[in-house]
Amino acid sequence: MMRDFYEILGVDKNAQPTEIKKAYKKMAKKYHPDLNPGDEEAETKFKEVSYAYEVLSDEKKRQIYDAYGEDGLNGNAGTGQGFGGFSDIFEDIFDIFGGASRSTRYEYQNAKDIPQKGPDSRVEISLDFFEAIFGTEKEIRVKINEECPHCHGEKMEPGTSKHKCEKCDGTGQTKTTQNTPFGRFVRTSTCEECHGTGEIIEEPCKVCKGKGKVAKNKKLKVKIPAGVDSGNIIPLSEQGSVGENEGPKGDVYVYIRVKSDPVFKREGNDIYINIPISYPDAVLGAKIKVPTLKKLVDYEIPKATQGGTVFKLKGEGVPYVNRENKRGDLYFKVNIIIPKEVTDDQRELLEQLRDKEPEVSENKKTFLDKLKNLFD
Repeated sequence: MMRDFYEILGVDKNAQPTEIKKAYKKMAKKYHPDLNPGDEEAETKFKEVSYAYEVLSDEKKRQIYDAYGEDGLNGNAGTGQGFGGFSDIFEDIFDIFGGASRSTRYEYQNAKDIPQKGPDSRVEISLDFFEAIFGTEKEIRVKINEECPHCHGEKMEPGTSKHKCEKCDGTGQTKTTQNTPFGRFVRTSTCEECHGTGEIIEEPCKVCKGKGKVAKNKKLKVKIPAGVDSGNIIPLSEQGSVGENEGPKGDVYVYIRVKSDPVFKREGNDIYINIPISYPDAVLGAKIKVPTLKKLVDYEIPKATQGGTVFKLKGEGVPYVNRENKRGDLYFKVNIIIPKEVTDDQRELLEQLRDKEPEVSENKKTFLDKLKNLFD
């Protein structure tokens, strides 16, 4: 069944070259493989659109197609064979060895017209400890390329024109053929005259110097979700530099760095702190105040608590990013404070306590007995 290239591109049979090019860019952007990863149907459609544009954008090929249809392009017009059958043999051999199909080759021949996504940008922001835990909103500045406001991306001075590069015939590529004992080799390279654009601009834009883009510092607001940590990345889709040939804008990636806190230490979604307690509190037990991320809470320390003991407050840690009602835990370790100086009254009480602690005396005796056996 003969394909209708005008229908494929969605244009009228009397469409002007500019209309055909505009329709192709729109269709190519829609079906481009980079924008539809893993979609085989889109990839097939893209190749078909590229082939249709290759034919209709070339005046000679378009005349042949209008007169004889797709068969005319293959050399079969008015005959049952023509020279198309011979070329098909090489087409099959090309495919067997992993070569590209005809439509795929057209795709790369017209790479200058394919919509391309703009380059991505990277920004690093620093957050305070609690900003990262509870979330916040930040304003960032990022340097991107935007469409030139003077020439609107056309790369030339308004009112001037551009024409097809004669050296590469508007393809953006030049080919050189070399005959060798092993056969004929064809080398394709970027056209030096037009630098791959396929067009010659008579008067480049004075503002963007013919680039079609200008650099700009752009302000963006970034919503930081609760629970982020150093190394996390927040993507801002299509907030970056403009693309080529009406391709989508690039993305901005925000890299997070979180400052440390003098009291709280974070490991993943858990929080760790050290809390000092007195010797009497450790021996007798006590109700102490424990700081969490939001408030002070009361906690009963049991009697005979040893220094270095770790207690856990479930669900008092850092929230998981984008996971409602799920948080880490808070762990606090008690450290028994030994005063560096004591009063005379305190010293007397401590001396009495030392003489009246049978458990301590017994532990000392056991320890010394072990040492004696070791050295004996």
